[in-house]
Amino acid sequence: MIDYLIVGSGLAGIAFAETCIQNGKSIFVLDDHSQNSSKVAGGLYNPVILKRFSKLENAQEQLILLNSFYSSIERRIDAKINFPLPILRKFFSIEEQNNWFIASDKIGLAPFLSTNLLFKQYDGIDAPFGYGEVLQTGYLDTALLLDKFRSYLEENNLFREVTFDYALLESNADGVRYMDIKAKHIVFAEGFGMHLNPYFRHLPLDGTKGELFIIKASGLDLDVIVNTSVFILPLGNDLFKVGATYNWSDKTDQPTEEGKLELIARIKEILNCDFEIIEHFAGVRPTVKDRRPLVGTHPDYSNIHILNGLGTRGVMLGPSMAKALFESIENGIPLEKSCDIKRFDKKKWITF
Repeated sequence: MIDYLIVGSGLAGIAFAETCIQNGKSIFVLDDHSQNSSKVAGGLYNPVILKRFSKLENAQEQLILLNSFYSSIERRIDAKINFPLPILRKFFSIEEQNNWFIASDKIGLAPFLSTNLLFKQYDGIDAPFGYGEVLQTGYLDTALLLDKFRSYLEENNLFREVTFDYALLESNADGVRYMDIKAKHIVFAEGFGMHLNPYFRHLPLDGTKGELFIIKASGLDLDVIVNTSVFILPLGNDLFKVGATYNWSDKTDQPTEEGKLELIARIKEILNCDFEIIEHFAGVRPTVKDRRPLVGTHPDYSNIHILNGLGTRGVMLGPSMAKALFESIENGIPLEKSCDIKRFDKKKWITF
């Protein structure tokens, strides 16, 4: 019998798998690759919600854990995936500059918002009002992470590509059984695929579709991430990742003409150089209406758990939420109420 059977190998599943490995627990991972939001994610980590100039809860703690956590994964998979890089917010007016200074005086934001405005000229961008720099930022190469971590699991016989059949899951006081696998616990980290899960599908996972580009712009000289209505992330060789859109009604992972036109319009607001669209991606982010993760244990099955709802900030939230769930299961440490699925009405739960 293993300790944990994990369903899903996106950012949430990998975060929990790595947490288990670091703590000496045995795991096995199942996935059918039906969800791609982690693979096509921007991968940025940023402690500030720039649209509202507000700090993420526990941002500093999350950043500290993030760096050590992904460093451990880099050693495990023998690949560089974490790239610290400044995020610059382009200003379009004096008013935006003033709002930046006001925000930098807020409690909790001072460690993350530089009060020294930048007026560096980047080829391909006109920025007469300069930029504000967000500190302690960067990005994760999520596609490489997913590929390399799954390879690591496969090489160690810890992974199986299969579509999970919930009818075959058996649960008792000793643990769970799925086909030929016996485990003390099962953790569902399925992303938007949670809607098919009879144990947790009552939870209000909304899902927000996002579309991104890889563009080529030889006239753009950029060694930082620029963030305005979209982010522009340098990848090298004149290639840049650009995104993202937000669509709350379309739940498919197919790129759309509407999303394409929206991204093109936003890019033209920022760049004054030509660009070519190399690739166009789309995925449905596992978002929740109250903007909080979905973490916890089923009220009727003590060995069935969930790690989901990381939304647009899976890179930052993944390690900390995986740690919180692990400590809740192993040590009985209560989850924070803001992320615990107990915040939702138990009367709606399906009991088998």
